[in-house]
Amino acid sequence: MTKKVNSKTIKLVKFYNLINYNLIYNNQAINRYKKDFLEISGKKSESLQKLKRSITNIKNCELKENATNIVFSDGNPKSKIMIVGEAPGFNEDQEGLPFVGRAGALLDKMLAAIDLNRKNVYISNIINYRPPENRRPSEEETKRYLPFITKHIEIISPKILILLGSTALNALIGNEVVISKARGKWIEKKFGQCKASVIITFHPAFLMRQPAQKKLAWIDLKMIRDRILKLKI
Repeated sequence: MTKKVNSKTIKLVKFYNLINYNLIYNNQAINRYKKDFLEISGKKSESLQKLKRSITNIKNCELKENATNIVFSDGNPKSKIMIVGEAPGFNEDQEGLPFVGRAGALLDKMLAAIDLNRKNVYISNIINYRPPENRRPSEEETKRYLPFITKHIEIISPKILILLGSTALNALIGNEVVISKARGKWIEKKFGQCKASVIITFHPAFLMRQPAQKKLAWIDLKMIRDRILKLKI
């Protein structure tokens, strides 16, 4: 019994060390433009380009009018693991890529804890333009962008869909349950022709404000790791 407890404690300590290490950053974004780009071709590529054009052609959108760049996606579009967050922040708006600020650095460490990285996952957000002052997207804004992220999921067709935070939860699953009750559970859901195993966990930005919740995020990550093995992804 003691050995079992000690083993769990050691693993948890290792996880904490991994995701807490070097989280004091300046405000510079992580430059990912020079990373290797995983080319895709054919129907998926055309569908993603068409979707991106549709978003950039939105009319009378305050978010778009006040943003520097559209933040469409990052990672591997061939991946069967898709991550959806809330909305871009300042660094994401400047660079045009999701999760490149401090929350992005923590997300990278969380992924590394289960042997994942941006070359074998695909990342996007519910909202593609930065809300002013990094505020939470309004219900109206979420509804406006919902068809785009739903189509985005259908195009990527992931087997595992990871939702980060309550905005993603409420938009794609519903607001009948709070994230503290919804996290750590698998939900089978269809997005168009795509059927995915969906799991909700805390947004990295929330974990930086509430570090005590990292132990629950670690449980979620282990569930994701186990599902990846089960599905042979």
